Amino acid sequence: MLLLDIDGVIRDVAGSYRRALQATVHHYCGWKPGHETVDALKGEGRWNNDWDASLELLRRHALTHPSPNSSSHSAALPSRTDLINVFSRFYFGSEPEGDPFAWDGFICDEPLLVDRNFFSALTNRDILWGFVSGAEPPSARFLLEQRLRLQNPPLIAMGDAPDKPDPEGLIRLASTLVDGNLGSDAPLIAYLGDTVADVNTVIRAREQVPQQRWMSLAVAPPHLQRPGQSEARAHYEQTLRAAGAEVILTDTQAALNWNPTQR
Repeated sequence: MLLLDIDGVIRDVAGSYRRALQATVHHYCGWKPGHETVDALKGEGRWNNDWDASLELLRRHALTHPSPNSSSHSAALPSRTDLINVFSRFYFGSEPEGDPFAWDGFICDEPLLVDRNFFSALTNRDILWGFVSGAEPPSARFLLEQRLRLQNPPLIAMGDAPDKPDPEGLIRLASTLVDGNLGSDAPLIAYLGDTVADVNTVIRAREQVPQQRWMSLAVAPPHLQRPGQSEARAHYEQTLRAAGAEVILTDTQAALNWNPTQR
């Protein structure tokens, strides 16, 4: 069984979610965090949710750049609700709750990292597959059902389970796909993600269901796969390995050639 994250694994979000994170932080404080700063934050393994990551970057910036008109750093921070609204307008566009076909935000700039044939190939090899993602459900469904044209894809998205690295969503979807029979007789469950939080999710799933065979597959996000990023990519992959990733893939497509007996 192969379960997959979505952002950075199925789609390149450097020009969308990550861009919305950067734009949201800039909206509130005038500082735009670079990719290196966001990568370092994600490398801590705690900030899988981009709304929370945005708030954390604002908090850290306020600690080092306090407002002269504020007596406390926390007073300079927006409420989570306000931040989500700003983030959504950047990401989805002017009508976040409107018709997906009318969205005009950064979501329109998301290159796909695999196509529908990738999932057909998994099915043809009798490999069960599904998605465990922190993406908002409308965004995830828009990608999977409209852009990739997958029919009723097995999905756990934001709000369906606690945020990663809590393994509840991973365990629940895996259990559903094997009819509740997790254990020594169930197939190996591999989870492919691009962050330390994804790796930690597998580690915690192994702790909670130790009789089940779990494996953490990882891939560097697309912006680190571009020319001139070899050093940054190597550092990022080493961080994933140090967190416990057992296999580092060159890209998502390489999962089709992955042999579970090789590490």
